[in-house]
Amino acid sequence: MTPVDRDILERLENGDEDELVLSPALIAVNTDWGHQTIREHVSILREHGLIEYHNKERGIYRLSELGREYLTGDLHADDLEE
Repeated sequence: MTPVDRDILERLENGDEDELVLSPALIAVNTDWGHQTIREHVSILREHGLIEYHNKERGIYRLSELGREYLTGDLHADDLEE
């Protein structure tokens, strides 16, 4: 888990119960990371089940239940290693 990964998860969480659904481009605009960096990390986070597609055709993502568990501390990054 990197600072980029954490920023992506936190941006999707939105700090309250109104979670966001965003494309990598919108995540990049709302963070300090570049679009390509976000795209690469979104793929990794999706592979590990921390985010999921909200709309696959449009490339829009949302936080998964596993991602919520990670952000609340109920899941440790070591548990995600293969």
